[in-house]
Amino acid sequence: MPAALSAVVITRNAANQLEACLASVAFAQETLVVDSGSTDGTVERARARGARVIEHEWLGFGRQKQFAVAQAAHDWVLCIDADERVSAPLRASIVAELAAPRGHVYAMARCNRFMGRWLRHGEGYPDWNTRLFHRQHARWSDDAVHEHVLTTASVGRLAGDLLHESAETLERYLDKQNRYTTLQAERMLADGRDAGALQMLFSPVVRFLKFYVFRLGFLDGVPGLVHIAIGCMNSFNKYAKLRALRAESR
Repeated sequence: MPAALSAVVITRNAANQLEACLASVAFAQETLVVDSGSTDGTVERARARGARVIEHEWLGFGRQKQFAVAQAAHDWVLCIDADERVSAPLRASIVAELAAPRGHVYAMARCNRFMGRWLRHGEGYPDWNTRLFHRQHARWSDDAVHEHVLTTASVGRLAGDLLHESAETLERYLDKQNRYTTLQAERMLADGRDAGALQMLFSPVVRFLKFYVFRLGFLDGVPGLVHIAIGCMNSFNKYAKLRALRAESR
C-alpha cells in the first residue's frame, strides 16, 4: 500500500490562486491549509475544496511551514505554496515513489513563470526545491525568509516540474524582493556577519556570470535578463542594507 500523504499549504489572501493549487494536489490523502489572517475568502475556498483549515498567527515563513508540517495527519508531507501547481509528470513521480520509497527526502525542479514566460535556464530553472519528505527525517529551518528544509538524509530527485505561476505584477515582485533583502540583512546582522565594499561589488557580478552566462539565462530573452538583473540587485542590496544596519547599531 502506498504511503499516505498530506499536502500542506500556508496562505494569506491567496483566494485567486488557491483553487488551482489544491486541484493539483487532490491525489494526496489529506490537504491541509494553514492560514494567517486572510480577508479575501481564502479560508472559505479552501474548505469548499475539501481542505482541512487551521487558522494560525504568522510566524515567518520557516516557522509557519514547520508548524503546518507538525499539524499534518500523515508523516509524509508535500509542502507547496498557493501559487504553485504539481504538474502531471511530477504527480506521477510522487505517487510512484510513495508506493515504494527509496529514501525519506526528495527535491523537485521548480519552473518559474516570470513576465509571461516559463523560464528554462539561469536562476529560473531547474531551481531544485526540497518539498516532499518524511517529517521524522527533515524539518523546515526557522528562517523568516528563504527558508529551506533541514535534513541529514540523502536528498533524491523526482521527475516532473513544480510549476510556480505567480500572478503578481513586476512592481509587487520588486516590493517583495525589497522586503526579503531587508529580512536577510537583519538575519546576517544577528549572526554577526559583515560585508565589505568588494563583496558588495563582486557578488552581483559573480551571480550574473553564473546564471546569465554559464547557466544560459540569456536564452530566456528579456524576462530572463530582467529576472537575473533583479537577482543581482538583491545581492548588492542585502549587503548594503547589512552595512547600513551595522552602522546604525554602533
